[in-house]
Amino acid sequence: MKKTDLLTPIGITLGFVMIMFGILTSGGSSGFVLFLQLSAILIVIGGLFAALLINFNINQIKLARYVIKEAFNKKEQNLSDLINLFIGLAEKARREGLLALETELDDVEDPFIKKGILLAVDGIEPEVISDIMSAEITAMEERHQKGRIIIEKAGEFAPAWGMIGTLIGLVLMLNNLEDPSTLGPNMAVALLTTFYGTVLANLVFLPMAGKLEMKTDEEVFLKQIVIEGVIGVQSGQNPRILEEKLSAFLPTDNKNIDSDELMEEQVNEA
Repeated sequence: MKKTDLLTPIGITLGFVMIMFGILTSGGSSGFVLFLQLSAILIVIGGLFAALLINFNINQIKLARYVIKEAFNKKEQNLSDLINLFIGLAEKARREGLLALETELDDVEDPFIKKGILLAVDGIEPEVISDIMSAEITAMEERHQKGRIIIEKAGEFAPAWGMIGTLIGLVLMLNNLEDPSTLGPNMAVALLTTFYGTVLANLVFLPMAGKLEMKTDEEVFLKQIVIEGVIGVQSGQNPRILEEKLSAFLPTDNKNIDSDELMEEQVNEA
């Protein structure tokens, strides 16, 4: 289930607030107005968009909207619940056979888990199951990388267009040295374009691309656990052995909690 990842909008908002705070405390409200330069904004935003149009095709550009949206979402997946799911499947498979697992698929929402269980029910060899599901993970990584590269390129292009704006401002300034009234506006364009490009790259695009990469790594990690669980169920592993095997993927704190619960359960049974 996907929920809003509040850290992304909070981080971006906090970054802009800190920038505005620095401007206002140094120059007051008039200082803030000085940082709003339409020509500088058009150079950076327009040039950035033009560069993206040249670098990518129309389908990739359309994909950027969904990729950016993904940076503001988070998919909650409890590792303990995932492990308990496979323990329950392993217990049922040992009692009633693999075919009995088909009745459990109605309660499973993850299509990757469903696919693995169906492969196991069909009697596919563990090595083949691993190859099929690993291929799907590889394909997913490639899809995510193709979407993420748009954000990464935007992070590269933004400072470059800031420098282009700086060069434009410097050329205009040097060309009108005899008119002192033009020096200030031209220098403002020169500096503000670099400012805008740097802020967009380091506060928006590059951090967003980093978060998307982290999300991909987390999803790959979860799918690797699913593969181990499916193969364990298909091969008829003892549920306790499968639990110990999958618990190796848990963080240390969770392992300690699970060990304490298991020990308490054994004491109560005794």
